[in-house]
Amino acid sequence: MKKILLILLISFISLNAQSILMKQDNADIELQDNFKVFPESASRKSTGRAILYSLLLPGMGELYAGDYSIGQYLTVADGVFWGLVAGFNVYGDWEKDNYISFAASYGGVDTDGKDDDYFATIGDYSSSEQYNTIQELNRDFRNRYTGEANAWKWRSEEDRRAYRNSWVSSEKAYNNVRFAVGALVLNRLVSAINATRLVIKHNKSLKSSNPINVGFGVGREPDDSPKLMMMYRTSF
Repeated sequence: MKKILLILLISFISLNAQSILMKQDNADIELQDNFKVFPESASRKSTGRAILYSLLLPGMGELYAGDYSIGQYLTVADGVFWGLVAGFNVYGDWEKDNYISFAASYGGVDTDGKDDDYFATIGDYSSSEQYNTIQELNRDFRNRYTGEANAWKWRSEEDRRAYRNSWVSSEKAYNNVRFAVGALVLNRLVSAINATRLVIKHNKSLKSSNPINVGFGVGREPDDSPKLMMMYRTSF
């Protein structure tokens, strides 16, 4: 019967306080708090870890710091930028295949073994003969395209322009890939800076929260006599 009453009493008190075990003069003193106890502070967070998370995935550092309000937009932006990188690459490759096939069909170009400079050059001149003549006039003989394998001649000026437009579209797509990659890098830097700010803010809040636990209760001395006691606990 006494055990049942004791259990009910402890259950009632625990609704408003926490149980604290104290040890003094080799005697256990059980103290039940009757007043509200300030909770212990959360642990400090690492700025280095927040930066690493942000570099891996923008927004992840903010999530670690405990404030995802801005980080969620950085995460979404990262997904969009990756989509742009993939999309521009696919479009650039598609246009490149088009202008290479077009050059072979309408310019008599032997496309095997040709580099990017060659495909850029043939779009500016109606034929290899015209190009070589201009190089000779400029006394730049080393940059001439000689031999049948390097020769080209567009059927018409419209064909040359169509090829040039396709080449330009491909180059613009590849340039946009570079911008998208730059945006990915910038997005990570912004996330790292913001996550660092949030971690510093979090750690400062720990210092200003005055993490002291205070409580009052009734305990018992070794001689079984009741005594009103106060206990406090602080952490640094």
